[in-house]
Amino acid sequence: MGQKVSSVQLFPGDIVEFPRNKYFSHFAVYYGERDGVPYAAHLTCRDSDSKHILYGRAMRSAVKLDPVEMIGKKYKVNNMLDGSFPVRDFHTVVKELIDDMLGQEVTFDILFHNSEHQATQLRYGVKRSQQIETVYKHIMPAWEKLFKHNRL
Repeated sequence: MGQKVSSVQLFPGDIVEFPRNKYFSHFAVYYGERDGVPYAAHLTCRDSDSKHILYGRAMRSAVKLDPVEMIGKKYKVNNMLDGSFPVRDFHTVVKELIDDMLGQEVTFDILFHNSEHQATQLRYGVKRSQQIETVYKHIMPAWEKLFKHNRL
C-alpha cells in the first residue's frame, strides 16, 4: 500500500504542512513551479537529506528549495495565522527572502526555530509554532521540577 498523494492547489507563499507523526509536522513555503515541477522552501538539516524530527537544539541547518513531493507525498495548505497577521506579498517580499537565504547556514532549534517558525516568519514576518506551543503546555510542568532542582 503506497502513501496517498495530496492533490491540493498551491499558491506561491502558502504554508505547506507535511504530517510526520501523531504530534509533529514539517512545514514549508510553496515557491512555485520550475519546469512544471512544484517546489517549496523549507528548513532542513544541512548535513543530511534526513526527514526525521531532530531531537536536540542548535543544530546546523539551511533553507533548501526542493520539489514538494520530495519533501512528502502527503501534505495540506495550512495558512494558520491568516486571520491574525497580514500576509506578506510573495513576489516582492517572500521570494526575495527565500532566494537570499538559500545556501546560508541557519541554526535549527526544535523549541525556538523549527520549520514551522521558519515558514511563519517568511509568510507573516512573525515566528510562531503552534505545534510547539501545544506540546510545551504539556511538558512545561514536568520541566519546572527539573529547573527547580537544577537538573535541566
